[in-house]
Amino acid sequence: MYLKSYKELIIWQKSIDLVKKIYQLTGHFPKDETYGLTSQMRRAAVSIPSNIAERYSRKNIKEYIQFLRISYGSAAELETQLIITKELYKNIDCKNAELLLEEILKMLNTLMVKLENNN
Repeated sequence: MYLKSYKELIIWQKSIDLVKKIYQLTGHFPKDETYGLTSQMRRAAVSIPSNIAERYSRKNIKEYIQFLRISYGSAAELETQLIITKELYKNIDCKNAELLLEEILKMLNTLMVKLENNN
């Protein structure tokens, strides 16, 4: 099955959902986090679907895998930031974002392995 657009990728769609969750979550952070953890988490979250989408401007599997690695790195960065959030702000519930991020990490890993094995 050929996809016409990156927008058809389930992993991209879930990543967009994660961005929304992170924006909602960080909206509850104290104002003094605006240029700290809030900004870092939002940038990391946005980077995940952005790098998945960028692959479609290039039609090379090796480049695609590299962009997926960048997405994976951003996801790992966000995972760390969620851990920090839980430690600093015990009253903020990160569970939904954590579960979705875990799913995305698994999907990214599976996709990279499949592409690497078929290359």
